[in-house]
Amino acid sequence: MATVTSASVAIPSFTGLKVTGTASAKVNATTKVSASPLPKLTVKSSLRDVGVAVVATAASAMLASNAMAVEILLGGDDGSLAFVPNAFSVSSGEKIVFKNNAGFPHNVVFDEDEIPGGVDASKISMSEEDLLNAPGETYSVTLSEKGTYSFYCSPHQGAGMVGKVTVN
Repeated sequence: MATVTSASVAIPSFTGLKVTGTASAKVNATTKVSASPLPKLTVKSSLRDVGVAVVATAASAMLASNAMAVEILLGGDDGSLAFVPNAFSVSSGEKIVFKNNAGFPHNVVFDEDEIPGGVDASKISMSEEDLLNAPGETYSVTLSEKGTYSFYCSPHQGAGMVGKVTVN
């Protein structure tokens, strides 16, 4: 227990305790500390409350995943004529962003013979004459029909610039 006689106590920041005064100060620095047990925290909820929380979390995750996009580079950093990556998977309804990187001009054309039945290749492809000519230019597409889609860059298809996406 600390006792201070005829003095004032000042507590400056980060310098500890300091006793000041005109009369002599007597400090008894015997301190006893007793630890008390930590209070227990109890949470009670019904199975219904837990179910509501799970559904809300799942709905948030679904909304967040729909807002996400997969980015595919057109042309490798090393100058290669390739889609990077050239094979990947997305969820149905997930946005795919094709971004010009190197070796342009590029485009993205889906092969009408290698996409799920009922999908119109012209609606998801760039026109063969339409090209991305500058670094950073993008083309985006969202595929909702499940299956495998093959695509290519028409100016560089002969050089092997082809890719495949699987929609789950």
